[in-house]
Amino acid sequence: MTQFVLIHGAFHGGWCWDPVATNLREAGHTVVTPDLPGAGDDDTPHEEVTLDAATEKVIDALRALDEPAVLVGHSMGGVVITQAAAQAPELVLRLVYLAAFRPSHGESLLDLTGLPEGVGDGVQANITVAGDPPVATFDASKALGVFYNDVPEEVAQLATSRLDPQPLAVFATPIDIEGAEMPPAEYVICAADHAIPQHYRC
Repeated sequence: MTQFVLIHGAFHGGWCWDPVATNLREAGHTVVTPDLPGAGDDDTPHEEVTLDAATEKVIDALRALDEPAVLVGHSMGGVVITQAAAQAPELVLRLVYLAAFRPSHGESLLDLTGLPEGVGDGVQANITVAGDPPVATFDASKALGVFYNDVPEEVAQLATSRLDPQPLAVFATPIDIEGAEMPPAEYVICAADHAIPQHYRC
């Protein structure tokens, strides 16, 4: 059976994978759903939430397993899994980008949202940024239409209540994968997704 490490996107925690993780475990797979720094039950202070810290959290999760894993990233998680795979390719069997950002060397998530194909990104249009370091907060009144477009209302309401502020350092830091031998990768496009435009580079 396969080992999976599932990485959540911005404003969410590992909790968002619970239904998927349950199904995979019932099929006999091993599944890990870590909270990135400052998300879910992780209490890392905002000033310490960086792309490096998020990458280390993912690599630690991979190292705790007894064989290479399928590393899945959703939304912002695509940036983090890309950097983690570049730093520890021996721990990654395959990369899966699930409606996720997939940057090239030297690009940040914010760089991708600034591309012409980024028009229609439902997340960037509904955040406010404040503080030092800057932290983004998502407008919860827009969560149903953006994050949980086709989710049962009671599930969407519970998920919305669990959204966290997102320090912008993970958005703004370019990834460094120059010269890395990246694992094989595939991209899953979600046709009803309102958060990530389907025409982002895959």
